[in-house]
Parts: sequence; structure tokens; C-alpha cells
Amino acid sequence: MDLRGFLRSGHTPTLVCAFLYFDISFMVWVLLGALANSIVPELELTPSQRGFMVAVPILGGAVLRVGLGWLTDYIGARKSGLIGLVLTIFPLLLGWLWTDSFEKLLVVGFLLGIAGASFAAALPLASRWYPPKYQGLAMGIAGAGNSGTAIATFFAPRLVEWTGSWNAVLGLALIPLIATLVLFFLFAKDSPNQPEPKPWKDYATVLAQRDTWWFCVLYSVTFGGFVGLASFLNSYFSVEYGLDPVNAGMFATLCVVSGSLLRPVGGYLSDRFGGVNVLMAIFAVVGVLVLAQAAAPPIYLGAGLLLLIMGGLGMGNGAVFQLVPQRFSSEIGIVTGIVGAAGGVGGFFLPSVLGMLKQTTDSFAGGFLLFALSSLGCVCIVILANRRWEGVFVAKGGRAAVQEPEPQGVVT
Repeated sequence: MDLRGFLRSGHTPTLVCAFLYFDISFMVWVLLGALANSIVPELELTPSQRGFMVAVPILGGAVLRVGLGWLTDYIGARKSGLIGLVLTIFPLLLGWLWTDSFEKLLVVGFLLGIAGASFAAALPLASRWYPPKYQGLAMGIAGAGNSGTAIATFFAPRLVEWTGSWNAVLGLALIPLIATLVLFFLFAKDSPNQPEPKPWKDYATVLAQRDTWWFCVLYSVTFGGFVGLASFLNSYFSVEYGLDPVNAGMFATLCVVSGSLLRPVGGYLSDRFGGVNVLMAIFAVVGVLVLAQAAAPPIYLGAGLLLLIMGGLGMGNGAVFQLVPQRFSSEIGIVTGIVGAAGGVGGFFLPSVLGMLKQTTDSFAGGFLLFALSSLGCVCIVILANRRWEGVFVAKGGRAAVQEPEPQGVVT
């Protein structure tokens, strides 16, 4: 890897700001999941309500990403990111000072989706500074901000013990959020070569392309699986293995860190060996591992499997977004919003299904089985899609890109 070439080709302060924006936003986005083991007994929620509470912020992020993706193309990623950070302050204030029922919690949860929508601004902010040959690494570094989920799962239960209130933890989250807002305002810059704003009809044009839907399905499994499990693992370790909130958070954090750290690795390996080949391997391995997890193995074996599963899903996120900029270089803002929204939808369904099936069958096995089948099915999707991609923007055998065009909005 030519690290010097990578550093010279883009704008490092902006890449760091994109990472920080993504990181803090992800921390905020999954806070309800990280606090679930304290919220559930206080509000006396059922397993199904627990799953839905964890899933609603992910759904909010999915809905709002499309709009933020359009805004990113229209006014620029930097301004869109600043708007997203400012708006995220409000659900944290409501969660701190107002929320005392399940219904209010759902309102706050949906508004926390504003943080989840950061995806549609943070990744284009970083991507537009880098040439095609560094897209996997740049997007992987910015996307590693999903490590914010680990910050939430590790610190949130401990802060509840310290403050005695899960509401107070939502208030404390304002401190790093505002600090990030200041840094983002001072150091983030838009690439000087911005694409023209896209009219709404361009969304219809992109949605009419089959490849958009392929990427939506793939990302709904990789990212949806990652963020869905990241939000639900605190609950899973508590319910399935009887761990207290702090220890459940510790196990969940280890799994989340695995996925966060390996996302750039997925991007790098995709640059080197081709996103198609990396995705096929990841989906096959993750599918088998999730099947094993459905059998509810002993805690240390189960934790080890989940650590590998989350690592694989993190790498899969990086691999998908190594391919997306190559295929949709001039529509990256729109496609990022659409594909990111699909990932959010996948993340909404996973904890919802796990909670619902736990309540109806008294087991998480059915939810894991459905997830495993989805992952294995994606192997077939990648094989079929690559028949059209090969020779267009993917070289023969699914390896590196055939050519490196100068896409709109990317500075070389």
C-alpha cells in the first residue's frame, strides 16, 4: 500500500473529521440499544417491545438518509454534516429531560435516526477527495466511525451505574457531540471539485438501475447485520446468558470493535483482490457462523462466534463501498443515501425479528436462522450480479477495477 500516495492524494483533516462525525453519530444512534438493559425493567417492556425500541432509531436513520444524501449533493457534504450534528442535539435533550414512557421513547428513537443519517454526508465528504484507486481505503477509514457503537455499548451501562439514570446518559452524550460539531466546523472542507446538484428525477433514474438494487440487498445484510446486532447484543448477552448490564456491555463491545476495526481491512482487501471476491467469501463465512450461533452455544464460544460474525460484517461494509463509487462515481451522494437507507432497513428488521421470535418461540434461534439464510443467499446474488459487472467496472475474475476514470466530485 502506497501510504504516502494516499496521504498526498486527499485532505487528511477532512478525512479525520468525516471519521469523527461518523463515530459520534453512531454512538448516539445506538444509545437506546446500549441502554436497553436499564430501560426495559424500568418501563416493564416485553421482548417484542425491547426489539422494536432498539430497531426504531435504525429505521429513522434509514428514512432520513435519503434526504440527507440529496442535501449533500445540493449544498455540499460539509454543510449537510453541520446540519446533521446540530439537529442531533434535540433528541438527546428530549431523551434526557422528557422521556418517561415507551411511546415517548419511540419518538426519541426515531429522531435519533438523524445521527444514523450521517452516513449520507460523512462518506461523500471523504470520498470526493480521493481518486478511485484509494476509494476502498478512504471509505474504510471514514466508515470505521461505526466504532461509535462500541463507545456506546461500553460506556453507557457504566454511566448508568455512575449516574443512576439512563436518561442522564443521553444528556451526557451532548458533550462529545458538541465537541465534534466544533471540530467539524473548524477543519472539515468540501472537495473543490463538487458535482452538480442532482434533481429528484435522478433518484428515479438511479432506482431504475438493477445494480442499485443489488447493492441495496447486499448492504442490507452487511451493514444491517452489523448495526442491528450492535444495537441488540447488549440485550442478547443479558437475556440469553444472564449477564448483568455492565458485563453484557463488555461482551457486546468486544464484538462491535471487531466489526469496526475490520471495515478498513475490507476496503483494503477489496482494492487488492476485488470487492466481488471479498464479498463472496465474507457472505459464505458469515452465513455458516450465524448458523452455528443459532444453536445457542456456551457463552465463550457464542461470544467468539459473534466476534467473528461482526468482524466479517464490518469487512463486508468496506467491500460494498469499494464497489459503489466505481459503479456510481457521478451519483455517489444519491446512491450513498439509497444504499445506506437499505442498510438501515436491514438493521431495523434484524432486532425486531429477534425480539418478536424470542417472545413467540422463547428462542433467538429462528432469527439467527433467517439471518444466516440471507447471508448465504447473497453469495448467489454477487455471482449473478458479477456477470454484468465483469468487464464494465470489474476486471475478469472479480479482481481490481478495469479502469480508473476521473469521476465527478473526486479530486485526483
